[in-house]
Amino acid sequence: MRLSPQEFRNWQHKSITLLGMSGVGKTRLSAMLRKGNWFHYSGDYRIGSRYLDEPILDNIKQQAMQIPFLRDLLRTDSIYIANNLTFDDLSPVSSFLGKLGNPEQDGLSLPEFKRRQALHHQAEIAAMCDVPEFIQKAHEIYGYSHFINDAGGSVCELDDEETLQTLADHTLILYLKATEQDEKELIRRAEIAPKPLYYREAFLDEQLAKYMGQHALDYVAQIDPDDFVRWVFPHLFYSRIPRYEAIARQYGYTISTTDLAMVECEQDFLALVERALQA
Repeated sequence: MRLSPQEFRNWQHKSITLLGMSGVGKTRLSAMLRKGNWFHYSGDYRIGSRYLDEPILDNIKQQAMQIPFLRDLLRTDSIYIANNLTFDDLSPVSSFLGKLGNPEQDGLSLPEFKRRQALHHQAEIAAMCDVPEFIQKAHEIYGYSHFINDAGGSVCELDDEETLQTLADHTLILYLKATEQDEKELIRRAEIAPKPLYYREAFLDEQLAKYMGQHALDYVAQIDPDDFVRWVFPHLFYSRIPRYEAIARQYGYTISTTDLAMVECEQDFLALVERALQA
């Protein structure tokens, strides 16, 4: 969606999609706006609560069935397992994605890892395609004036023009671009606490071959799961930047994390968006 600053200012029911790597401030900004009159739509929450809910529970149950005490209780329906997913804690989604590598270090085999990656890819497309419906719900059911789509960091990897067009038709797309300093900080955090991530299959195959060659490994089961995530994250990070930039050029606008850090209230954010529309 393309708007002039005046058109944005006069837009009665503003709807915005935030794009960018995890950690650039999308959720912080969304949470701040949520305290006002903005409906906070979390793409990752929708993925976990709607489209991956059953696979996530199946994975947890498989782990629980390996414990005799829990197995007997589950088989007799004496207990049940449920997700406790929140906007602030999306751990069930991460635990389902998992990490590639040595099973003795909780790593997944390549076929199983790719299966879960494919399910996440499908779920993310579905969650983004739900945005128009939730914009309507936000106004008609919940009475919010505005809508903020806190999109997952891997939306730029979807390679699905129809999904991007849907977002562009119904929302103003803002790419939150990390400064060089913020890029280094995001990479540093990933090295300290490596987390499960989504990878395009072509990217995964290419980087996996490089990693195994550099480390003289013959089998995926020899990979240290955390070490692979630490190694691959900078490659993933820099591969995503041109994808985000291409989306912003075609469909939306760009805001730097430096400018975003100065936002302390809704009015600050609206003024920042208007400056981006003028650029």
